Amino acid sequence: MDHTTPLAPLPPPEEVTRRLEAVRAARGFLLPHQDVMAAAMPALQDAAAVMYRAVTLTDRHLTPWEREFAWVAILLAAEEHVGTHHLRMFREEGGTDAHATAIWRLVALARGARAYAFMDAHWQPHFPGVPAAMAYREATSAALAGLPVPEALARIALVGVQTALGDLWALAAEIEAGYAAGVPEGKMAEAMSLAVWPSGMNRLIEGGGVWLRLIQQGRVPASPSFQAWAAQPDQDGMKL
Repeated sequence: MDHTTPLAPLPPPEEVTRRLEAVRAARGFLLPHQDVMAAAMPALQDAAAVMYRAVTLTDRHLTPWEREFAWVAILLAAEEHVGTHHLRMFREEGGTDAHATAIWRLVALARGARAYAFMDAHWQPHFPGVPAAMAYREATSAALAGLPVPEALARIALVGVQTALGDLWALAAEIEAGYAAGVPEGKMAEAMSLAVWPSGMNRLIEGGGVWLRLIQQGRVPASPSFQAWAAQPDQDGMKL
């Protein structure tokens, strides 16, 4: 058997052109990953389009304004310059310079959460009077107090940001804070799912694991639907 022979031929040039023209007509622009998929992996291009519509274009739990606010925060946290069309959509949904400044503050705060996580993991015994989680919540509350957005929207964005950053300690704190602020579970879950596009599916796997443990430990008042998820046995498919 010749192990160097491709199992499938490349699509013909006219098919590549047709696919890329369809993407340009639908979205108004092209990005290089569309070119690669159309030229070599058309089935992947089709599947990616379905996922993109489900993640970014389908109305689920977030309002368009909430979604674009969270998108800009997640893209900034992931340092993903591709996706500037979300800046346009942010503006179209009423996003102002003041809202943008709020996003910068939230993302800066989210990045600093690692200091609290380190303290909790390594230095907490040296500072028994200052629980790391409490200190982080106080810092977050102080930062949110001066923002031109409601706490619920800030918490939605922070759930998405901490998922994108992979800071699981802070993500747990933000999910707990989201419940405390009355943020619906569907909105937090959707914000978490947005991180898939710039940061990868593994961030959603990790984030789901954080949420699962919070429910199983009784740390959040999960809904019956989320309780049903948490009741499933053997959810760590990566055990060896």
